[in-house]
Amino acid sequence: MVDPIAASRLGYRLLFVGLAALILFIRILPLNAVPVRFPGPDLILCLTLVWVLRRPDYVPALLIAGVLLLDDILAMRPPGLWTLIVLLGTEYLRSREATLRGIPFALEWLIVGALIAAMTVVNGLVLALFLVPQAGTGLIALQMLATIVVYPLVVLATLFVFRLRKAAPGEVDALGHRL
Repeated sequence: MVDPIAASRLGYRLLFVGLAALILFIRILPLNAVPVRFPGPDLILCLTLVWVLRRPDYVPALLIAGVLLLDDILAMRPPGLWTLIVLLGTEYLRSREATLRGIPFALEWLIVGALIAAMTVVNGLVLALFLVPQAGTGLIALQMLATIVVYPLVVLATLFVFRLRKAAPGEVDALGHRL
């Protein structure tokens, strides 16, 4: 007999991997031959942060590391650096998930925006420290802002399309375990 809670958890983990794979596939498609003037948001980062804040048990650290390492390789970034930075950021959020559960969305957006900005700055500083060539500061700042602006849209899609919501304070699953 299959445990419904474990099946649901596995289903959402597979959904997360599938969405990340779809985003990666669309990102590497050669749709335009001219360079972009405005970089798009980092949707994998948004998706990861939303899912960690909504249901941290659905996206374990190893799953996040695997998806982001693949993203690093396909985006031709230094393998592991962005993965480590995002993993540290998501674990920071995961450790505070119970306290962040009841806050208003505007405050959540502010906290996530500050975290995205901090991760972007740390990434830029580490790359500069090791003299790794990187995009211009303006493009990096635009991508960071685009990621922060798109965050509420990813939250809405996660809530209404995938029915993934925050656990209410004191909510329990079918077996009586606290969420």
